[in-house]
Amino acid sequence: MQCSVGFLVMGTAVKRVSQVSVEDVQPPTSKEKLSMANTAQDSLDMQRLGKTQQLKRNFRFVSILGFNCTLMATWESILLTSDYGLINGGRAGMVYVYIGTFIGFFASVASLAEIASRAPTAGGQYHWVSEYAPPSCQRFLSYITGWLAVLGWQAAFASVCFLAGTLIQGLLVTVDPVPTIHHIYTFERWHGTLLAIAIAVIATVLNGWGTHWLASLERFLLFIHIFGFFVVLIPLWVKADRASSAEVFQTFSNTGGWPNIGLACLVGQLTPIFSFTGPDAATHMAEEVQDASRTVPWCMISTALVNGTLGFVMLITFLFTMGDIESVLKAPSGFPFITAFQNATGSSNMAMGLACIILVMEVCSALGVLATTSRQIFAFARDKGLPFSSTLAYVHPKSKTPIWSILSSTVVTVLLSLINIGSTAAFNAIASLAIASMLTTYIIAIGCFFIARWQSRTLPSPRFSLGPYGPAINLISLFYLSFQIIFTFFPTTKDVVPRTMNWAVLMVGSVTLFAVFQYVSYARKVYQAPVDQTLRNQGKYLQSGHSRSFG
Repeated sequence: MQCSVGFLVMGTAVKRVSQVSVEDVQPPTSKEKLSMANTAQDSLDMQRLGKTQQLKRNFRFVSILGFNCTLMATWESILLTSDYGLINGGRAGMVYVYIGTFIGFFASVASLAEIASRAPTAGGQYHWVSEYAPPSCQRFLSYITGWLAVLGWQAAFASVCFLAGTLIQGLLVTVDPVPTIHHIYTFERWHGTLLAIAIAVIATVLNGWGTHWLASLERFLLFIHIFGFFVVLIPLWVKADRASSAEVFQTFSNTGGWPNIGLACLVGQLTPIFSFTGPDAATHMAEEVQDASRTVPWCMISTALVNGTLGFVMLITFLFTMGDIESVLKAPSGFPFITAFQNATGSSNMAMGLACIILVMEVCSALGVLATTSRQIFAFARDKGLPFSSTLAYVHPKSKTPIWSILSSTVVTVLLSLINIGSTAAFNAIASLAIASMLTTYIIAIGCFFIARWQSRTLPSPRFSLGPYGPAINLISLFYLSFQIIFTFFPTTKDVVPRTMNWAVLMVGSVTLFAVFQYVSYARKVYQAPVDQTLRNQGKYLQSGHSRSFG
């Protein structure tokens, strides 16, 4: 029996149709439940999406929350990338930019979470665009979004490996800050490249073993993520001399040489934006999460709240206890937070110990980022969106992992790591590439969903809903993301030379043009747009009452 509840959303009548028992639509067999750990709702969702369950659902709420929190590593990333914010904005700039970033990103996370509840698939944004874009451009927009999503996550994996590798260099420099005839270590950029590649190889080996152990590991890593936060936080407050409130909340800086402080702060957004990027990771693991249509969106919201809070507290702690801003920016390690730890604790050994906690968490983040990247590649290849699709979509029958997607991601990361040899702004370029690509996919996906809502289309009913506030939250997200993406392409300083230029705009543009050419010349004939498969299964799904009609 159906019942409807009428209410208005931005002047549009909305009719909600209640759900009936999922057992009405082909429940999973006992064998399927045993082998893949599906719930009845999971099987129903996969049926509507037209996908075969190939990956085992090892993740529950706590394990996928640990996966998402440690992957984003917000409080750790705030420290690792603090130099960009300190150069462009200073102490006060970092505080207010962080707050603005949290608000804007939370609206984006909430929007993505609601969409993920309707379509919990490893494809994520490109799948959603295929379903919700105007019919005239569904296939094309979906294909371009798929390429940008792959590019974004691939660059994210490279940037995390790069951070971890160069952090090892920074720790070695801290051991021997003034080289002598008996010096231990001399900083070379190619060393950082080799270390980044080593981190990528470690992540590859561990991911290749399968996800049966990864889910258990992520529960433990969630504990380490939170416990490590307090291990770092407490010594800083106990031992450090503290800056005044005026220094932290009223003192801005513009070391990058931009025309005004406002623009400098906007350029310095790389620090908080990088720290918040990747909330959709849980979505790309959705086909390995039990009861995904409910668990994934709540995981995304919980991650934003947990990491956002930890990140803000760590930022305030860092700004109050770091000491003189000029001295930390001249850190021989290349990481201001290491010098800040030395200033705060008065001990190089203690600073090294605290920094090692962050190094461990960054390596653990690389594990999750590679897992997510490989699932994005796997999903897009499954729909024939990539070259060598049949190979990249292969799932190992024993480990239940897309092994060739994992290996291909590692190969690309090795190539991206080579940028560091010839450019002093390698991380800025790779991180900007990741951020710009991901933000673009968020904009396209949320924009298409907003259009579908505005056009009063009949959509699957979500198990996580923003209710009547949904359209307003979608608009806030779209305005915020569209504004912020501009500044991801800026270099760190106003005056640049080729070696310090941010080449992310060139790389994003090149990949987009390649994707357009690939689509026009070949992919439009073979690409299996998710909407085609979804529509074939939509009728039975909607007849069962799992829909919401806007109009």
